[in-house]
Amino acid sequence: MTFRTIALIGKYQSPEIAESLLSLAVFLRGRGIEVLLEEGTAAAVGAHGYPVATYETIGTRADLAVILGGDGTMLNAARRLAQFAVPLVGVNQGRLGFMTDISRDATVEGITALLDGRYSREQRFLLDAEVLRSGERVFQTLALNDVVVNKGEVGRMIELEVKVDGELIHVLRADGLIISTPTGSTAYALSANGPILHPAVAGIAIVPLSPHALSYRPITVPDACTIDVGLLTPHDGRVHFDGQTRFDARAGDVIRVQRSSHSITLLHPPGYSYFAMLREKLHWSSTPRH
Repeated sequence: MTFRTIALIGKYQSPEIAESLLSLAVFLRGRGIEVLLEEGTAAAVGAHGYPVATYETIGTRADLAVILGGDGTMLNAARRLAQFAVPLVGVNQGRLGFMTDISRDATVEGITALLDGRYSREQRFLLDAEVLRSGERVFQTLALNDVVVNKGEVGRMIELEVKVDGELIHVLRADGLIISTPTGSTAYALSANGPILHPAVAGIAIVPLSPHALSYRPITVPDACTIDVGLLTPHDGRVHFDGQTRFDARAGDVIRVQRSSHSITLLHPPGYSYFAMLREKLHWSSTPRH
């Protein structure tokens, strides 16, 4: 694949990435590539003569989007660009990310490899999530990591009726519930003792949050399933999508989650390994600390 137009998307309202971003823009322009700056990024770091573009323009014009930031920046860009099928690559501006796997110090080296056609492609699916109230949709969005239903700011537990393809799994008394993609399995779901799902696994994890009874365990269901989570009276709740969007749900609402028809494509530089990333991020092979 030839990358003639590349969009640069930086961490939200972070002028400190200006130097890294602009040096990458200069490098790309030197390779004869048209560079687009995402409008929010340009507002934070300045346009410096580069064309400024909305996500929609990036979606229709760019052959590749380079995300400079962390996994949160990648999550936001992935949801915004999912419908356009623009490949994404992440340059981490801090510690190695789960999805932003080119380090800041190796930016030019990593991007050069991509431009030269040396990369691997990986598909990640998203979730379609909607909130139904008396059968009518009152909210809808996408999530790449997870959909989290919790008690919001109320101190008590909530009761959730969890169904898969219309069949009751359980009525859960807990602080909440996480519905996670394989991508999100190393995020919030991991801290709730959920399973790590390899990105190639076609499954969705349902992970209880601090359940009232220890017999409630995480379960992974096929990605073709429709998951319904009903808020039982009298409990209201709050629904979070990738930790970046939220919706205040009422007792009686149903949160419906299923695999989206949209997916994202991540491009990885040579040498990328999912298991190596896990070892580094989760310190699986580090020397024990005394």
